[in-house]
Amino acid sequence: MRVMALDYGTRRVGVAISDALGVLARPLGSLPAQPFPELVAALQRLIQEHEVERIIVGLPRNMNGTYGPAAAAVQTWVAELQPHLPVPVMLWDERLTTVQAHRRLREAGHSERKRRQRVDSSAAAILLQSYLDRVA
Repeated sequence: MRVMALDYGTRRVGVAISDALGVLARPLGSLPAQPFPELVAALQRLIQEHEVERIIVGLPRNMNGTYGPAAAAVQTWVAELQPHLPVPVMLWDERLTTVQAHRRLREAGHSERKRRQRVDSSAAAILLQSYLDRVA
């Protein structure tokens, strides 16, 4: 089963995709979050192109496990997005994925500019890999 992960942001949405066996995640890039209809169309194309069967969206939680305003924003966004997509969308805990993505990109020797360009899709890949590792 191929799974897609989305790392929601108000400016960009990071995208990652699993391999066909649902074992490994890889970054796929990022999409502009606005305008919303264009984002939906791009996601629909990616779903069809990669034969995606499920989408995981990162749900930000506080370190103590509670939900804050960012989680509410993601839940609202997913509620708006789901009716436009032909596959189920589920929320997945994304604590520290962006921090991990920044660290990995820095350790790989990417400049600050490159890290900014890649952090969203890298965070989505980390999120997706955590999901794949859990359900395997």
